[in-house]
Amino acid sequence: MKKPKIIFVVGPTASGKSALAVKIAKRIGSDVISADSMQIYKSMDVGTAKATEAEMQGVRHFMIDVAEPSDDFSVAEYSENAEKYIENMQKDGKIPVVCGGTGLYVESLLYPLNFANTEKSSEIRDKLNAEYDEIGGEAMWERLYKLDPESAGKLHPNDKKRLVRALEILLSGEKKTTEETREYKCDPLIVVLNFDDRAKLYERIDKRVDLMFENGLLEEVEGLIRRGVKFSDQSFQAIGYKEFAAYFAGEQTLAETKELIKKNSRNYAKRQLTWFKRYKTAVWFSPDDEEKIFETVDRFLEK
Repeated sequence: MKKPKIIFVVGPTASGKSALAVKIAKRIGSDVISADSMQIYKSMDVGTAKATEAEMQGVRHFMIDVAEPSDDFSVAEYSENAEKYIENMQKDGKIPVVCGGTGLYVESLLYPLNFANTEKSSEIRDKLNAEYDEIGGEAMWERLYKLDPESAGKLHPNDKKRLVRALEILLSGEKKTTEETREYKCDPLIVVLNFDDRAKLYERIDKRVDLMFENGLLEEVEGLIRRGVKFSDQSFQAIGYKEFAAYFAGEQTLAETKELIKKNSRNYAKRQLTWFKRYKTAVWFSPDDEEKIFETVDRFLEK
């Protein structure tokens, strides 16, 4: 059976993903599905840099504003909901354009994820951690060696985390796979945006944060707090929001809060780039290479 085509526009924060996704969607007559774990929350617009109505240019966007700020929202829920939109688009003869920088959300649409095993795996992990504490690393290593000598040979008995994870994979029935051996569940074009000059990306991040404050980020956070959102809530774990905890506790100034958001955003961008380097079939472009990107999209649609 032929796998459905999906175009992914991914990359670090402030790289121009949203604008490019809209251009591609307009070009091919399609819609955009957000893959951003913070844009799913209602009333969190400024700090998540949601596209405005004008910026969407009439292109329909899905998986934005689907949860309340006090709600938890899992990768499994995202995948389940996003897949429905993808299915509906494909029935209409459209090629979905997925846009965002949340690696796990992208992953859930690229690969089959076994969410059913999560609870079972968690129980096994808890037992293995307790067992490690009780009998020690040497005994746990020997147990792994009997089951998988190759994996054991790469691990030290004191490396509790990786030792427990290796045993968890074996005992929960998960398959150990690499990026080279994993199979996509769709036929993807993965476009990664990035600047050759890292300083240019950081400059864009800093400007975006300055603009967020000009556009009322502080007021947005104050409004959410008045509505009962707590800094312990999942939504407030996001960069651009969590940094305000110390400000409202009187432990740092507003200027220090802004600088911390910039610093955390730059560090997050580095982690995002590391994540997307894992995708061997991804094609990397500078945001200025629009014509080359459009040519790549056209070739992908023709094949």
